[in-house]
Amino acid sequence: MNPPKTDARRHHDPEVRGFASDNYAGAHPEVLAALALANGGHQVAYGEDDYTENLQRIIRSHFGATAEAFPVFNGTGANVVALQAVTDRWGAVICAESAHINVDECGAPERVGGLKLLTVPTPDGKLTPELIDRQAYGWDDEHRAMPQVVSITQSTELGTLYTPDEIRAICEHAHAHGMKVHLDGSRIANAAASLNVPMRTFTDAVGVDILSLGGTKNGALFGEAVVVLDQDAVSHLKHLRKLSMQLASKMRFVSVQLEALLAKDLWLRNARHANEMAQRLAEGVRAVHGVEIVYPVQSNAVFAKLPHDVSERLQKRFRFYFWDEAAGVVRWMCAFDTTEEDVDAFVAALKEEMAR
Repeated sequence: MNPPKTDARRHHDPEVRGFASDNYAGAHPEVLAALALANGGHQVAYGEDDYTENLQRIIRSHFGATAEAFPVFNGTGANVVALQAVTDRWGAVICAESAHINVDECGAPERVGGLKLLTVPTPDGKLTPELIDRQAYGWDDEHRAMPQVVSITQSTELGTLYTPDEIRAICEHAHAHGMKVHLDGSRIANAAASLNVPMRTFTDAVGVDILSLGGTKNGALFGEAVVVLDQDAVSHLKHLRKLSMQLASKMRFVSVQLEALLAKDLWLRNARHANEMAQRLAEGVRAVHGVEIVYPVQSNAVFAKLPHDVSERLQKRFRFYFWDEAAGVVRWMCAFDTTEEDVDAFVAALKEEMAR
């Protein structure tokens, strides 16, 4: 059968890639094929479809027999829904100062979720039991929002990784204080690929209660999921998902993307490739005099410090963002579709601009 005709036109050059964000990448061809496979005919709406049912089996294979997935539209929605499900109205969430929920979600956890974020400065984006204790107090003080959750990010906003033992220590410490642990896993695949362990090794197996499972940055068109690991830790998540405008009517099209990524090893192949491209980029950058890599390159992100004017000129040739413009720090992200040629061309351009 010939493909259906369309009046849509391509408005971009598909050969152009940058280093601004893994969100810039399109959908992986295998994900697009899965979407087409799920199309056609009628399926029950709002998650009663066959694809969402099958996703539960796949999620349990990755995160344990009691895990349950609640597909949502995006990462901010996943975080807001997950955090609401493990807090009371007077609850607070302890997180790193650099956490995405604190600096990149337009205040959604606080304004939409009604939560108080208690932030802690960290040198590398990672919390520790000692850092958590800076905010873990005052449970009986009615004048202070009650710390009820510790939220960590894996991999962190600075591209660094927690080891399974580090997360276990955080979970044991939080649980000893009666707090739950949420893991923001928008780039959980990159973390697992770099650590070379299954995702459950640093989630279910070490005590994480609930997580936000990323898909978009790993090759999905759209869609994430809230994954409940401890059923006793959550409350009314189905209602909170709807209340937070994250309940997809045609949920099969979210679920089938996560199925395409997770059923076999596409999630891991995509993440490994992105990580490898970041390592290639870091290796090329280290050879450029006057450019400093400021954080360990452990996933698919490279943070570097270079002259401001060089960054501005380079941005005219490749898209990327300043991370700390005052300090001259920029962030370069690699994606599942970043090629060796992309990296090499970028490094060559960086050398040219540094030599001017």
